[in-house]
Amino acid sequence: MEQVQRAAPLPTEMQGRWVDVDDPATELTVSGGEVTCFGQVVEYDYKLIENDDGALTVSLKINDEAGEDTFQRSNITGLVVTPEGELHAYNVKFASQFVRVED
Repeated sequence: MEQVQRAAPLPTEMQGRWVDVDDPATELTVSGGEVTCFGQVVEYDYKLIENDDGALTVSLKINDEAGEDTFQRSNITGLVVTPEGELHAYNVKFASQFVRVED
């Protein structure tokens, strides 16, 4: 598992504009190290990147232990690209699958 700061880009496989497979009005955008979902930029401090059995996982983290619960409930905290190339985003309250939008 690799820990990298927010400014470092997320993996290439996650870059771009994505829409929720069940609700195309819901967009997820990954641009460099910035993640935007539900119209809001996710304010995180660092990320953990791991490749496990072909699944590429990024966990978004903050340095504020007291704010961790609120962060976990109000932001996307994880992104996964499956071995099949599907992108999933989640937090403690939901999980969604996204498909890439070609511009």
